[in-house]
Amino acid sequence: MLKAIGLMSGTSLDGVDVALIETDGERIGAFGPAGYRAYSDSERGLLRQALADAVAMTTRDARPGVLADAEALVTRAHIEAVESFLTAHNLSREAIDVVGFHGQTVLHRPDQKLTVQIGDGNALAKALGVPVVFDLRAADVAAGGQGAPLVPVYHRALVRMLNRAGPTVVVNIGGVSNITYIDGEILIACDTGPGNALLDDFMLRRTGEAVDRDGRAAAKGRANVEWIARGLSRPFFAERPPKSLDRNDFAALSVDDMMTEDGAATLTAFTAASIAMVAPMLPRIPISWIVVGGGASNPALMRMLAERLAPAAVTRGNDLGWSGDAIEAQAFAYMAVRSLKGLPLTFPGTTGVSAPLVGGVLAKP
Repeated sequence: MLKAIGLMSGTSLDGVDVALIETDGERIGAFGPAGYRAYSDSERGLLRQALADAVAMTTRDARPGVLADAEALVTRAHIEAVESFLTAHNLSREAIDVVGFHGQTVLHRPDQKLTVQIGDGNALAKALGVPVVFDLRAADVAAGGQGAPLVPVYHRALVRMLNRAGPTVVVNIGGVSNITYIDGEILIACDTGPGNALLDDFMLRRTGEAVDRDGRAAAKGRANVEWIARGLSRPFFAERPPKSLDRNDFAALSVDDMMTEDGAATLTAFTAASIAMVAPMLPRIPISWIVVGGGASNPALMRMLAERLAPAAVTRGNDLGWSGDAIEAQAFAYMAVRSLKGLPLTFPGTTGVSAPLVGGVLAKP
């Protein structure tokens, strides 16, 4: 078993998650501690501008606008996150075998064989004195895959530990929502639509805080059924898995003409409805859905999901003993070890790549 640290800075732009696990790349030997390094308001503003500037990118190495500054920020934040994590948990660098570094996605256009995650893996390895596996999506996209979602192989390892019978779906709700369908050896995954991104952006404009904390606004509002139906009529939702999204693919969908509570309720219901739409596309109707990521902390969203997915059981990962907020960071630790061992990260049923594919680039200190 190797000790691996995983790092994740997701599309919600809230901060850097850090997690330690022990794994051989197949089984999970032990879960270690988790940590978090929040982005400040100014850092989050720079990253939002980077997303806007990235729209002009046509090559992976270009850094138009503020992209170079944002990349330096992402690298520095991840160095700080790991150093603080090691100190907080009295861990030595020598005890860590590898770090899995996702970076910050600023553009994802797999149809153009273009996916861009900013952050300097080589600089991270040198600063930490630990090998770093990074650029985990590029090989899949270059081979014609969607490059996302990447975490299904880790979701499978978690579900196998539960010894559950029947098809199970793990739902990860970050800025974008994605699902992993697990039924024996069958592994299918896809992005399903917006997660928290539309809601967070709307709440930021209305309240100055990029979150509907505890789903309070949505709980007080009334969802606009006609608006949701129009949103779900977009071609993406009729496509079968595998499929993936850029964070801003649905940014043009606006509820700015609604009251804050109604807008929050509409966007929350839209996320729930888009997740539920994938169920009929799966080989068998799932008997259980396990929700992880930031969306699992939103009671309004969880209630809407339970209503739309009934009679299947809808459970939070935290209630099963998983660290729901740290799962993506854990996944990148797991995938870093798989990459070191030459084990595949992506599969035909998860990204559409033609055959199971190894990924990642190794940076040595």
